[in-house]
Amino acid sequence: MSTPTQPPHQLPDVEGRPPEDRRHRNRRRWLTAVVILLLVGIPAGYLAVSAEQSRQSGRDKEAESMATGLQPIRPARMKRDIYDVPISGGATGVRYYETSNWKSSRLYAQFDLTSGRLDTFLMEMGTDRSALKDGAITIPARDRNVVGWNFDIPGHDWAGLVHKQKAPLPSQDVVVDLTDPGFPRVFVVSTTTP
Repeated sequence: MSTPTQPPHQLPDVEGRPPEDRRHRNRRRWLTAVVILLLVGIPAGYLAVSAEQSRQSGRDKEAESMATGLQPIRPARMKRDIYDVPISGGATGVRYYETSNWKSSRLYAQFDLTSGRLDTFLMEMGTDRSALKDGAITIPARDRNVVGWNFDIPGHDWAGLVHKQKAPLPSQDVVVDLTDPGFPRVFVVSTTTP
C-alpha cells in the first residue's frame, strides 16, 4: 500500500525547512528583480551621463580650437601653469586665446585686477611692479594684431615689461593699462618653445 504524497509545492527543502509560502516567494522575486535592475541600471545610467559629458567636452574643445581671437573665458588651470600666467580668481573680464605651431605656442590673455592683485600677479609670475617701464608697449605688433589689441589710444597710462626665462620655461610680454590705478587692465603674451 502506497503512502499519500504531498504536492510538490509543499515538500520540505533538503535542509528540512518548511516550504516557502507564496508571499515570501513573491517578495524574494521582487527583491531579486530590484537588485538586478540596480546592478544593470546604475552603470548604464552612469555610462549615458559620462558619454554625454564627454561629447559636450569634445564640442567645447572643438569650438575653442576653431575660435579666432580672444574668447571671453578663463583659461584652464593647466594652461595657466604651462604658460606661467597666474590669473587670480579675483580677476574680472578674463579673455584668452591660444596659438600653436611647430616653432612656438602662445597664450594671449587679458584681464582686470585690483592694484594689490596686480602686485600678486607679477610676483607669482616671477617679477614685480618695479620692472614695469612707463610708456613701454612691450607686446610686439605681430602679437597685437593676432588678437586685435590697440595700445595707441590717447589718454591711457601704459606700462610694460618683458619677463624672459630660460627655455623650456615660457617668457612673457606684459602691458598694463594703469589709467585707473586702482583697477589696472593686464595684457599678456606668454610664449613657449619646444
